[in-house]
Amino acid sequence: MTRVLRTGRKEPASGEKRSCVVFLHGYGANGADLLGLADPLAEHLPDTLFVAPDAPEACAGAPMGFQWFPIPWIDGSSEEESMAGMARAVDDLNAFLDALMVDEDLLPEQVALFGFSQGTMMSLHVAPRREDEVAGIVAFSGRLLAPELLVDDVVSRPPVLLVHGDADEVVPPQSLPQAAEALQEAGWKEVYAHVMKGTGHGIAPDGLGVALAFLRDKCGF
Repeated sequence: MTRVLRTGRKEPASGEKRSCVVFLHGYGANGADLLGLADPLAEHLPDTLFVAPDAPEACAGAPMGFQWFPIPWIDGSSEEESMAGMARAVDDLNAFLDALMVDEDLLPEQVALFGFSQGTMMSLHVAPRREDEVAGIVAFSGRLLAPELLVDDVVSRPPVLLVHGDADEVVPPQSLPQAAEALQEAGWKEVYAHVMKGTGHGIAPDGLGVALAFLRDKCGF
């Protein structure tokens, strides 16, 4: 039984919906944490709906926030609990995306995932395993989990933008080239990357600008 994800949204500025960005937040945050990015993006993407679900579980490591799955070195969970939590969250996110496309009358190629940190981990895991290819993945400050499984599991290869701060103190910056290499080995033709100079675990203006260009030029928004 999948869990229903509580979701915030910002309607298209033009009043006409032709695309959708799904924000997937990081560990200990919530959907509203990223939904604020819709304001600077919306003026350039007027026909885009922005949605930002809360992850399905309360976060032990940050009691006011949510998590997609436990992180052992932060919350003391076991590896088994972390893997089981992620598997359940993958089902939840897939069910959310399926319902979103039906409810909003959207095709997969009209939907892009925009992840940050743990939300990036979810995006890079879920989207390639979905039968119908989404428009693209914007992946900030995260990593590709279990890269060794991707070659066998991949079903679709949407364009991917990897963005990371070179001063990230939470997720190592080398996670970006590691993810890029694994994606290319799994047959990706469109993998783009941007390093935010002097940026820690966050989203800097230059990174957001690159993400906007990617959504417009590579996702067709």
